[in-house]
Amino acid sequence: MTRPPTVGTRFDQRRAKTRASLITAAQALLAEGRSSATIQEVTERADVGTGSFYNHFSSRDDLFVAAIADAAERYAQLLDTLGTDRDDPAALFSRSFRLTGRLHRRERQLSRILLAHGHQLSQADSGFAPRARRDIEAAHHAGRFHAPDIDRAMVVVTGSMIELGHLLHDRPDRDDAATVDAVTSDVLVALGMSRTEAEALCDETLPILPALTG
Repeated sequence: MTRPPTVGTRFDQRRAKTRASLITAAQALLAEGRSSATIQEVTERADVGTGSFYNHFSSRDDLFVAAIADAAERYAQLLDTLGTDRDDPAALFSRSFRLTGRLHRRERQLSRILLAHGHQLSQADSGFAPRARRDIEAAHHAGRFHAPDIDRAMVVVTGSMIELGHLLHDRPDRDDAATVDAVTSDVLVALGMSRTEAEALCDETLPILPALTG
């Protein structure tokens, strides 16, 4: 659940609490598959007035993007904790990509919103994108990847993730774990890793993570 900050004036705290309540309500509705919920339904779930909604967001779509970004940031922070004992940034990137790819089936409604706003979220300064950039740069400097142009590398990574999501939605018959791991291997090879090394990383056991929302 999103928690408001505890600093600032009382007005700032009330405002932060209202925004957090709206984001939490939007995340709950998305988790229930109700991406077409009205603003009134959102405000009723959040127990705030409609006027208060427009003090924070210009539209329902604007709120849902913020809700996705918030959930993605919290999930990315969780991924960060999983990598504290690893010295190999390529392994961290591989694991994060594989876990993120699996979200397209685990969190279908959230995934669809993510895919609809993929470019916007890929340019954000929080969430998955800056972590991917960080790990790619570190892997390059460690000699694990050959990615001297980080912007070009991010095109490969974000484009692959977005198209992977569409494939998993459009082809429900495909084995999602096998497909995600195969695409991850392809991305690792595109970043300069040998196929043997890439497949070895994709064979590693993944941790079980909680849902983004709900």
